[in-house]
Amino acid sequence: MDSTTPGTDTLTVTVDARLTARVPGYVLGLIAVPDIEVVRAAAAMDGLLTAAEDALHARTLSKADVSALPTIAAWRDAYRAVEVNPNRFPCAAESVLRRVAKGDRLPRINSAVDLCNAMSLASGLPVASCDVGDIEGELSVRLADGDETYLPLGAPDAPEHPEPGEVVYADGRGRAHSRRWNWRQGDVVKTGLGRHKLLLTVESAHEGGRDDVEEVLGRITEALTGLTGSVGRPLVLDRSTPSGELFGAPSAAPVR
Repeated sequence: MDSTTPGTDTLTVTVDARLTARVPGYVLGLIAVPDIEVVRAAAAMDGLLTAAEDALHARTLSKADVSALPTIAAWRDAYRAVEVNPNRFPCAAESVLRRVAKGDRLPRINSAVDLCNAMSLASGLPVASCDVGDIEGELSVRLADGDETYLPLGAPDAPEHPEPGEVVYADGRGRAHSRRWNWRQGDVVKTGLGRHKLLLTVESAHEGGRDDVEEVLGRITEALTGLTGSVGRPLVLDRSTPSGELFGAPSAAPVR
C-alpha cells in the first residue's frame, strides 16, 4: 500500500476490555506520523540499529537468557493468558532479540523499520511501523471473531482467518492486520518506500511498563525530528484509558 496522498482523517484506536481483563498490565503506546518519506537507508537510523546490536552482542545472552528478560518473560505470560504458545509463536521483540543475541545482525529494510528494530532491541519491547493510509475510522486491538481476513506479509494473495479469540489488530472493515497479537504483521500495513501515513506502536506487558513505553515513545519522537514535518503527540492506552484519537484530533491520554 502506497500512501502517496496521505490523509489526516482521525483514527480512533481502542484496546478491547476483554483483552485487558486477561492481561491487565498491557500498555499500548502510539505515535501518529501523518506524512513521511520512507527511504531505503538513513545514516541516523542505521547508527541507532548498529549501536543496539553491538550492545546486545556484548551481553552474550543465550536463548534462555532472552526468554528470561523481564520484558520478554511478561510477554510470554501474556501470550499464555490468551492461549498462545510463546515457544511456537514468540512475540515480535523476542524474535529480533533472539536473532541478534546469536551474534547476527538484522537486515536493513528501510528507515522506518530500522528505527523500530533499533528501539525494540534497546528496550526489549515490541515496536512496529504500520502504514495506515488504507485504514479509516477505527483500529482495535481485540480478540478475533474468526471471520476477519488477514493478508500475510509478502503473500497477500493467500488470505487467512485468525482463530476465534486470537489477539489481532483489526479495522472496521473486517480486516485483521496482525496474527497472534504482534507475532506477525499483515501485508496491508507493511511499511514500504515512499510517502506514507504511519502509526508507530510500542507495547508492553510487564509491571511498570507504562514508564518504559513512554521512554521509547520519547526516543522515537526525538529520532524522527528532522525527518518529517509533523509528528503527532504520543498517545498511551491501557486498561484505565482504552481508547484515543490520532491524526487530526487531540490525544485522549497523552504521555505524562
